[in-house]
Amino acid sequence: MATLTTQTIALAGVGPTYANASAGGDKVAVGDRNFLHVKNGSASSVTVTLTATAAVRGQSVSNVTVSVPASGERMIGPLQPDLFQSPTDGLCAVGYSATTTVTVASLRI
Repeated sequence: MATLTTQTIALAGVGPTYANASAGGDKVAVGDRNFLHVKNGSASSVTVTLTATAAVRGQSVSNVTVSVPASGERMIGPLQPDLFQSPTDGLCAVGYSATTTVTVASLRI
């Protein structure tokens, strides 16, 4: 599981760097201005799963899943700490149903 470096969008602009999605998943920083940008270059849709760590009245909250269409992309977020922040490392765990030709970037606006 790789930890993606969060890139901050600035007034001067940013040319985001994308990483290959890791087969074992990735981890990203959380925050009310943090997003995950997923690009799917394959001919099939890919499901991205964000591991929820929150609980309401003692009941676990379901993970969040986002379908990224074939040859498409999705901006996912904001990655709210109260929903996704792991108590162990402070990051959000991200999983993918497939990783071939899938690239990701962690962005902060």
